Amino acid sequence: MELSPHQHAVLQHLLNAGQPLSIRALAAGLGLDQSPVTAACGELKAAGLVEVTESTFEELRLGPEGEPFASQPLPERVIVAALARAGGSARITDIPASTDLTPAQVGGTLRWLAQRGWARKQGDQLVLESASDQPQPDERLLQALAGGRVATRGELEAEGLPVADALKLLAPRKGFLVIKERTERTVALSAAGRDLLARGVRAKRRVTQLTPELLAEGGWREVELAPYDVTLAAKKLYPGKEHPFQRVLSQARRVFLEMGFEEVVSPWVESSFWDFDALFQPQDHPARDMQDTFYVAHPERCRLPDDALVERVRQTHENGWQTGSTGWQYRWDRGLADKPVLRTHTTAATMRALARHTEGRPGKYFVIGPVFRRETVDYKHLPVFHQVDGIIVDPKASLASLVGTLQAFYAKMGFPRVRVVPSFFPYTEPSAEVHLWLESRGAWVEMGGSGIFRPEVTRPVGIEDRVLAWGLGLERLAMFLYDVKAIGDLFFATMPWLREEPVWRR
Repeated sequence: MELSPHQHAVLQHLLNAGQPLSIRALAAGLGLDQSPVTAACGELKAAGLVEVTESTFEELRLGPEGEPFASQPLPERVIVAALARAGGSARITDIPASTDLTPAQVGGTLRWLAQRGWARKQGDQLVLESASDQPQPDERLLQALAGGRVATRGELEAEGLPVADALKLLAPRKGFLVIKERTERTVALSAAGRDLLARGVRAKRRVTQLTPELLAEGGWREVELAPYDVTLAAKKLYPGKEHPFQRVLSQARRVFLEMGFEEVVSPWVESSFWDFDALFQPQDHPARDMQDTFYVAHPERCRLPDDALVERVRQTHENGWQTGSTGWQYRWDRGLADKPVLRTHTTAATMRALARHTEGRPGKYFVIGPVFRRETVDYKHLPVFHQVDGIIVDPKASLASLVGTLQAFYAKMGFPRVRVVPSFFPYTEPSAEVHLWLESRGAWVEMGGSGIFRPEVTRPVGIEDRVLAWGLGLERLAMFLYDVKAIGDLFFATMPWLREEPVWRR
């Protein structure tokens, strides 16, 4: 039979000692930690080579309330000394002045004085009776545990301390002592263990894996490979991965790129011209009020595009220009158009792309990014959220093309059932809300808006072809994909959710 080095060392040490030893003594004698010695003893016991017995004992140390009195007298000793100096009695209210005790400490000590028979309360007086100058059992125990000493009850009793009497006195004083019950295991060599040693058993190192060094040097012949239970639960590993919401943004970007769209970008701080005016939104529209939009103080003004484009937009607002519209019939103010705002939608980016587009050829553009609105924070609204905006420029574009594009996008995102519902938006006609069917809820849920840009939007930037447009929220899509109940959980997510959430759901 072959043993591990620790098992062999335990058996040999017990044989040399000639008597049972505690695991603590075994570990000290072998110069090892208790953990491997305990494990070796457990294996030897299972093999019948040692016998292990258990016994319990009490371990004592001072608590936070008792530590000061290991080196200074108890409050009742201080009061007894004060009474002796005062001739044997004193008013209770006068005692704090003649000691370092507070009135509360004096009041709390009266019971201990009475319990010991050292003093009695007589009206407002405290009268000294008899007090031994010799340290009492509790005082002796406090002194014995000074300096953070931890001792067993047996060790203290061997020193001549009346531990039982001391514990009786200290038991009512909360926090003076900390008593813990410990278990000690004693190991004795069995007859089988002696016989095995007599037959010359030798130690063999046990390893958990076969290393290149063991193979190269031939050391694998001298070791024992520990059995490996493949059914045991392994430690979970959490590799680095994208945040779930970031994966939704990346997936949406990949889908539009696969569908042949060109990605465009625009600044987060946008001019009111591109955010509102170019979209034929009147300057007195409620969405442009301070309570709905974040205006930026610095810079105070934004640079507008070329004057010809600005003039066409001005005329479109005032009288419809050459769009066939009568416009909004008000005096358009350039000073309101160059005010900077945190963009309220990513349509500002697609408007910039439309202004750069070359008339007469088809084009498909999209943008993904954050937008900012003065929303009331609740389970489905935040002041910052993300949109994906897109446009298709094509003389043959139709509402059917728009619906087909949206259906293809959402099908690739994992939602095959899409419908559009007639609606109204200031810059599209016809306009439609985009709805998804959620099997988990058994209901249609609105995801964003879409439509065909009005001539008042496209002609001022030089586009005569039809332009399909949409703006879709992505936080809500992520909430449905990952069963998140509140939008804030996407941004203030807990570590367990981030670790456990699968890379993708379908």
